[in-house]
Amino acid sequence: MITVENLALRYPRGKEDVLRGISFRVEPGEIFGFLGPSGAGKSTLQKVLTGILLQYRGRVTVLGTEVRERTAEFYEQIGVVFEFPNFYGKFTALENLAYFASLYRRPASDPLHLLARVGLAAEAGKRVSAYSKGMKMRLAFVRAVLHQPKLLFLDEPTSGLDPAHARVIKDLVLEMKRNGTTVILTTHNMHDAEELCDRVAFLVDGAIRALDTPSGLCAYQNEPVVEYTYREAGSERQGMTPLAALKDDQVFLKHLQAGNLTRVETKEATLEDVFIQLTGRCLH
Repeated sequence: MITVENLALRYPRGKEDVLRGISFRVEPGEIFGFLGPSGAGKSTLQKVLTGILLQYRGRVTVLGTEVRERTAEFYEQIGVVFEFPNFYGKFTALENLAYFASLYRRPASDPLHLLARVGLAAEAGKRVSAYSKGMKMRLAFVRAVLHQPKLLFLDEPTSGLDPAHARVIKDLVLEMKRNGTTVILTTHNMHDAEELCDRVAFLVDGAIRALDTPSGLCAYQNEPVVEYTYREAGSERQGMTPLAALKDDQVFLKHLQAGNLTRVETKEATLEDVFIQLTGRCLH
């Protein structure tokens, strides 16, 4: 679906590249994530892949087309959710969607059904100027998938959403993957990346520092540890040991046999732990 080779980009008045030697491939039906802090180049990369920024160097092929040579057909096949979506504020949600659908030759899905899926059915006839940020993000998702794209770009798709509505969007993304849609997710939310992505690239200062499956990346970190608490002499105490050494932890074995353990928990590295270890940066 996407092949990128040695991609670099410098803005016209910039003194240095904001994207540096990026190379990767995305397979059909894959959810591929770019995880990085604000300013890492994630949104710039998405703008290159969607044909908004064309002054790049290197090779960028999307849906079999070099992006510099894209045509109107290119946009028939992709959907995009920007972090800060724009709508016609004086139009209702349905009017916005009807206008957007009219720009495509591809058949549109039922907008009312999609609005109901994201919890906006009751507000379908409300002017979008009265929508909250979270409502606009959900409407932006509906707009992006209305024409049933083959390739979907999501830039911070759960930004501004409460946990319940974020869950709805993530479930819809996974449903689209099962139906064959390829998804590019750019985010600094490691929970979204860990939960949704088949593979993740760590993007820092415009370059990819690591690329693997979430579980593969987490394997870079030290082995899991076991934390446990136990009762002793009338108080609760805590112990910790590497998982592989648990069988040799005499304190753990003693209190296991005595029935004094009150909690046992395996602590594994998260994507954020690995990101900090590999890049020396935080995700925020």
